[in-house]
Amino acid sequence: MSLQTRVTQAFEARFGVPPAFVVRAPGRVNLIGEHTDYNDGFVLPMAIDRAVWIALRPRQDRQVDIHSLDLGQSATFSLDGLRYEQANWVEYLKGVAWALQDKGYKLRGWEGVISGDVPRGAGLSSSAAIELATARAFQAVSGFPWDAAAMAKLGQRAENRWVGVNCGIMDQMISAAGQAGHALLIDCRSLDFEPAPLPAGTAVVILDTATRRGLVDSAYNERRAQCEAAARFFGVPALRDVSVEQFEARAGELDELTRRRARHVVSENARTLAAAEAMRQGDALELGRLMDASHTSLRDDFEVSSRELDIMVRCAQRVPGCLGARMTGAGFGGCAVALVDAGMAEGFARAVATGYQAGAGFTPNIYICTATNGAEVVG
Repeated sequence: MSLQTRVTQAFEARFGVPPAFVVRAPGRVNLIGEHTDYNDGFVLPMAIDRAVWIALRPRQDRQVDIHSLDLGQSATFSLDGLRYEQANWVEYLKGVAWALQDKGYKLRGWEGVISGDVPRGAGLSSSAAIELATARAFQAVSGFPWDAAAMAKLGQRAENRWVGVNCGIMDQMISAAGQAGHALLIDCRSLDFEPAPLPAGTAVVILDTATRRGLVDSAYNERRAQCEAAARFFGVPALRDVSVEQFEARAGELDELTRRRARHVVSENARTLAAAEAMRQGDALELGRLMDASHTSLRDDFEVSSRELDIMVRCAQRVPGCLGARMTGAGFGGCAVALVDAGMAEGFARAVATGYQAGAGFTPNIYICTATNGAEVVG
């Protein structure tokens, strides 16, 4: 049973009538462009065919009444006097309502049923999917125009200011603005984006190591500070403003650690722009080569990989049909991503699962994905 059918039937069972709207918002995988977002750089994510779905209808009052099929929990809150209460799933919905109203959007209440299949904690942006599905739900019942970039910013604001997670803009942007069959090249400074088509005959395979990042906030903050120090050295607002040539001309003046951190960001921005061009040219081999190089840089220069991620990437790269593979997300656990010959994807998935389990001792979760649209009203 599809999730659309599941939430629709659950809504009818709960409320006795069909929903007025069904909305969905996808999770995402980043093909290339890691740790570039907070350096004002470029990222190349795609929206995946795993999403959060809400079946809903408007209410005449200012209440939101929501039931989670996945958790078996219900919650109700008023759009008046919103306040943060406790760290749970409902706060993502309340945070979006707060961010919308704080920007002057006039909201109506609604009641609905929510479910999703974006794995939580895997680095595939389940939280952004909840935020953008909620924004779409409010837009559907309240009737204001849908502006993908504006909604992405408000989703990010909800996560930063309400939930308290200091994320960049990429996750919300791709969940809001994704296009079927394409990744999006996003400029994290201007929020301009352009679609980049997946090369014909390829599939994107997400390789979940079944390990989760531990307490990595300190490592993230440390790398962010190192990047900011390097930008100050070059006299620019962010490392995005340093070309590969400029970096190489002065790299010897930096201490070794700062040099390696900066080299990753500068080279990763160049790789991301080159990857988007390879996609426009339909050059799957070049895209795969750039993904391989990205992993090496993340492992050696930025040092955010892990034993399990490295094993997963090596397993993938050795299997016939693999064009390229790399860790994806913040690192220290979570997922890798591979570009694969579409006709060999099923066999690739089985071979990598076997190899990874033998090498790492964990049973992986592997998803062959297609690129989907961003947040939309589907019924």
